[in-house]
Amino acid sequence: MKLNEIRDNKGARRKLMEVGRGIGSGKGKTCGRGVKGQKARTGVRLKGFEGGQMPIYRRMPKRGFNNIFAVEHVVINVGRLQRALDEKRLNAAEPITEEILVAKGLVARADGGVHLLAKGELKTRVNVIVTRASKAAIAAVEKAGGTVKVANSGEKKAA
Repeated sequence: MKLNEIRDNKGARRKLMEVGRGIGSGKGKTCGRGVKGQKARTGVRLKGFEGGQMPIYRRMPKRGFNNIFAVEHVVINVGRLQRALDEKRLNAAEPITEEILVAKGLVARADGGVHLLAKGELKTRVNVIVTRASKAAIAAVEKAGGTVKVANSGEKKAA
């Protein structure tokens, strides 16, 4: 076999239909688009158009809004920290920061910060530095002899 002999399998590529080539082709004159009007033209989108009637997306009531400034925190529980400590993925001697959690694969990303929650039990003494932490999570870490430092994430607090 030579490079110039390589071909597609028969029927692998379908020939494009040629339109507008006379009445005998079956796709002449209007080219299969019906007759006049907006839909006969190219590049027309009629999604949601209901013939002049008020469209359903405008008849339905709207509720709420999407806050574009909302900060998405990644959640991690103290039980997950304990499991990682048991598996030797985390070192209890050094402080556990958001960067370390991402590097060890415990959280996927920490763009908006990490929120520590109290689900599970912590038996090892650790020092944790996160963006947010619940009161119960702080109590669980302090009960094990560790500390939680809530780093300033730049959020504005209500006075």
